[in-house]
Order: sequence, then structure tokens, then C-alpha cells
Amino acid sequence: MTTLLVFNYYLMNSLNTKEAFLQLQRAEGFIFVLLIGLILFLYLSKREEFKQLKEEEQLRSTLINSMVDFVNFKDGEGRWLESNTFGLQLFQLENVDYKGKKDSELAEYSQFYRDSLIYCEDSDQETWAMKKITRCEENIPLPNGHFKTFDTIKVPLFHEDGSRKGLVVIGRDISERITAESQLLASEQRYKSLFDHNPFPMLMLDLKGTITNVNPRFETVTGFRKGEVQGDPFIDLDFSAEAKELIQSSCQYVVENQKGIKKGKDIALVTKYGNSILLSCTFVPMLVGKELAGIITYAKDVTQIRETERRLRKSEKLSIIGELAASVAHEVRNPLTSLKGFVQLLKKNDQPHDQYYTIMLSELDRINLIVSELLVLAKPQEIMFSQNQIVELMDEVRALLLVEADSSSAQISIEVKNDIPLILCEANQLKQVFINMVKNALEATASHISIEIEHINHSISVTIKDNGCGIEKDRMKHLGEPFFSSKEKGTGLGLTVSCRIIEAHQGKVHFSSKLNHGTEVKIELPIYK
Repeated sequence: MTTLLVFNYYLMNSLNTKEAFLQLQRAEGFIFVLLIGLILFLYLSKREEFKQLKEEEQLRSTLINSMVDFVNFKDGEGRWLESNTFGLQLFQLENVDYKGKKDSELAEYSQFYRDSLIYCEDSDQETWAMKKITRCEENIPLPNGHFKTFDTIKVPLFHEDGSRKGLVVIGRDISERITAESQLLASEQRYKSLFDHNPFPMLMLDLKGTITNVNPRFETVTGFRKGEVQGDPFIDLDFSAEAKELIQSSCQYVVENQKGIKKGKDIALVTKYGNSILLSCTFVPMLVGKELAGIITYAKDVTQIRETERRLRKSEKLSIIGELAASVAHEVRNPLTSLKGFVQLLKKNDQPHDQYYTIMLSELDRINLIVSELLVLAKPQEIMFSQNQIVELMDEVRALLLVEADSSSAQISIEVKNDIPLILCEANQLKQVFINMVKNALEATASHISIEIEHINHSISVTIKDNGCGIEKDRMKHLGEPFFSSKEKGTGLGLTVSCRIIEAHQGKVHFSSKLNHGTEVKIELPIYK
């Protein structure tokens, strides 16, 4: 104002007229008002800008405090500028003036979280050194002994010259997710262990019956690897038409009812190895929540169980027949001896009817043979084993049957493939077995019977082949059963007795035949040690 008065005095002395002075005064007043208005405008603008800035700061503070994540702003030196309520509560710093302090300084106010705060400062230094956004999982201990896991993101900020400007830290609590993932992983591991180490073959099928997974036991039993069957329909495996129908109906039942089903009938499958096995299949739904995601199939291999059951039934049948045979045989042999003696006596004194007596004696011999075979089926007696050369036994059998073979225009050949060691056996019983097998071949109208003897591992293999009429497929499964015979006058006891003798020698008998192409009998006997 003093400057303005001095300026007016100078103008009054300079101006010659009063009129000019008054115009100057009016101009000064206008400029003064204009300056006052400009100052007022600037003040009001700054005040509005400050108010807006205050509102934005309050809005930002409200926003970060309402977040369930840990939010922290630091300057270039790592000092805390601002933290939300969640972060202060997490480190028990609610009543601490935290602004302007580093993590290591704040560690003195929270003894329980001292180590955690110091670790945060070290972690910040790693982020600054990397000069890029970092992300990691950090575990924060709780007073109750548990932990909270945070997915922590740290964003470093830099000035144009590359110096540190600030650091933004955001940590999301993922403890529940980690717990859920851990429980899910444990559940998956239990399920995977149950699936992979299950003693039964297992398959996973989709809703269309396509194989999505198989366990190692399935690979072992069937020979089919996961990569070979994955993506193929289950019924495309080598099943019979009936088995495929059973599988389809079972899968359809599970899809429609979301309930498990067990097929009572065994399903035959030809494995990759070429052998046939029996599977007892159970189909159960694979549910995810309430949604049906697929079908799990348990395919228990019951081949050995069914074979054991079959042998047990056969053993029980033989036991019953043996007891009956023993009682009948002893009762028949006594009158049979008397009849044979009287017939021989009558034959000497009644020459005109010699032919009839010959037939009667022949039939009596046949009855005696049947009775002898029945006795073998009875409770076995103790057998006296001795060392024998099986080739020699077979030569004796061939010599005994040579006349019968010549009368049938058949040839019997013996081939010894390698050195044959001694076996421990009852020679007469084994010769009876070989005689039965060769006579069966002769009665099957065979023109050539070949006998191969071979030493394989720890056993002697005797294979008797013929080119006779063969055996029908449906009759093969009954071979060895008592009183089952395809011959008109056969009793069905010959093979039964032979099989019993081989079993007593701890051996095995295998039959294979094709109609009109001949039959093969393979006998395996352990060698003498």
C-alpha cells in the first residue's frame, strides 16, 4: 500500500491536470479489484482441490481398510507409510504409531511377530534387488499355534533416475485354500493308493463304457497295458457275446440308477498272453458331488478259485464213488471167483458148447477188470516208489500193444528228444496209465501214434499224439470224470484211474483235441532227486 501511495504522489507531480489524475485513480482501483479477485479465485481453487484430495485420501483409506487382504505402502527406505487395519491386527500393531518406521523397528513393539517382521524386511531387500514384481507364499504364525499362509505380491516403484521410490505389499490370506488343497491332495493320494495297490484288477470307465484308466494289477492279470486299452470301449476286449451283453447291461444300470451292481455270472476274458481267465465283475458309480462322473469296475480274477472249486467237487465225487466202489468191488469179487472157476470146469466137460464158455470167461474177465479199476478209485493204499527209467517203461508198453496195433493197421513210434533222467514212480501203475492212453488212441481209429519223451526243467514230459477221430469240444471238459465215456462199451473209469495215478505221482495231465484231427495227451512227471 505504501508503494501505491508513493506511486500516486509521483503521478500527481508529473500530471498537469486534475482530469488526468482522476482517470489514473479509476484505473488503479480497477487493477486492485482484479488482483483481489484473482487471489480469491486461486484460494478457492486450492481449497476445492485440497478438499477433493482429502476425500480421495479418505476413500482410499476406507477401501484398503475394508479389504480382507494385507495392504502396506512403504517408502524407498522401507519405512511404513500406510497399512490397512487387517495388517495392523495381523502383527498386533493396532496401538503403535507405525508411520515412518521400518519392519525391524516395529519388531520391537511385537515380540511374538519379531522374527516375521524382520523376515519381511529381508524379503523386501530381495524384491528391491530383483527390480521386478515378486510373488511368494509366506507363513505367519498365530498365537494359537497354527499358521496363516499368505500369497504375497511385492511391487517396487522407482524414480526416473532409478532410485527407490516406494514399495507396495499386498498379501492375500490363502490358508483355507491351502488346507482344502492339502485335504484334497491327501484324499487323492488315498484314492490313488487304493486304486494303484488294489489286489484286484480295476478299471475306470466313462458314462459310455470307454476305458479311461486301469490299475497295475489289471495290467499284470490281463497283459494289456494302460496305453493299449485307454480310450477303447471295455467290451472291445476279447469277451464272448454273452459277456459283452452282461457288461453293457451293467453299465446301463449304474448310469440310470447311480447304484452299484455285481454280476453273479463269471465273465471269461482271453488275455494278451492267449489264456482264458474268469473275472467276477462289480460295477459301482463314480460320483463327484452328486454328479455321476463315470463307472469303476472291480474285476476279480476267480480263475484259480473256480478251478479249486471244480477240483474239490471232483474230489468229493471221487471220494463218494471210491467208498461205494470199494464196498461193491469186494462183494462182487468173491462170487466172481466162484463163477469163473465153475465156468472153466464146465468148459472142460462140455466141448460142444466151448464157444459159449469162452464168451462167458471173456465177459467174466471184463467184469474182473472193471472191479479192479473200481478198487483203484477207493482209498489209495501206500505205494512203494522206486527209481525207474521212463523210456524203458514206454518200450515195454509198446511191446505189449504192438500186436493190437498191427491188427488195427496202426503204427506206434517213440522219440526221445534228450537225455532222460530217472524218475521216482511205481512202474506197474505208470505202465497202466500209458497202456490206457495208447489203447484209447487205437480205439479212436488212429493210424499213427507218436510218443515224445523230453526232459524239461525239473520234469519229464510224455506227449502221446494220435491222428484219430478226435473229441468234441463239449466232451473235453468231462474227461477224467468217473463213468463218463464216449465209447460204446466204455466204463469211463480208465481215464479216471489214470488221472488218479498221475496225481499220486505229483504229476499233471493235459488233454487237447480237435474233432477229426486227433488228440494229444501231455503227461508231466517230476524227476528223481
